[in-house]
Amino acid sequence: MPLLPLCALVRRSATAVVAVVPPALIWCSLFGWTLLDKRADGGDLTVVAHNVDEHNPHPVRTARALAASGADVLALEELGAATAEYERTPAGTYPYHTVRGTFGLWSRYPVGASRTVDIAPWPRALRAVVRTPKGPVTVFVAHLPSVRFSPISGFTAAARDAAAHRLGAALRAEPRERTVLVGDFNGTLDDRALSAVTSPLRSAQSEAGAGFRLTWPASFPVARIGHILVRGVDPRSSWTLPATDSDHLPVAARLKL
Repeated sequence: MPLLPLCALVRRSATAVVAVVPPALIWCSLFGWTLLDKRADGGDLTVVAHNVDEHNPHPVRTARALAASGADVLALEELGAATAEYERTPAGTYPYHTVRGTFGLWSRYPVGASRTVDIAPWPRALRAVVRTPKGPVTVFVAHLPSVRFSPISGFTAAARDAAAHRLGAALRAEPRERTVLVGDFNGTLDDRALSAVTSPLRSAQSEAGAGFRLTWPASFPVARIGHILVRGVDPRSSWTLPATDSDHLPVAARLKL
């Protein structure tokens, strides 16, 4: 969008300037609300989620940075071969944790009823109950499969979309109203194929963020594929954390229970 009026000004063309107006109005109607600062004070629970990248060259440094973030609940995806380092490093800050496959949840408060959520042929999500001072909250941590490219079939998101539908079914079956879903969806909120997950929940960033806060790739973010979605709680603020040694940026939200 910024390139269109720039080209119009360079060409000094009134016709080009007029032609820019309709797409600019459409863009503002779709995304203008996102640019506003909707952050507010307060909240009872700070949640941080991060795809730490299984090829992360400095997992201990990443774990220390996340442990110093001030989060009450820390959710990590793609632990990979460095799982032991991620389990040890935050232990002093987070006395409670659970790890399922390549996912982990660390908490200042007791964690119970942890299990893997069956959304793919291999572990791609976990569910746990965090017992906060304001009562229990169900937390789902998920990493939907990537969009793949094949020279024959082109781009395909079939595995991701199927996992999203299964995750959506698990969310609908969750009896506890206070529910938080965090993770890497490998898609943005306006991807209609992810509506089974996104439609029953509210985005912390959309309701209480400021700007787009894109998360991937960390070196030059062009899309927000890391999300914190909620039900039965109110987002008060949402933001991204500074880059770690992962190819994703961490996301954070402060929630009122």
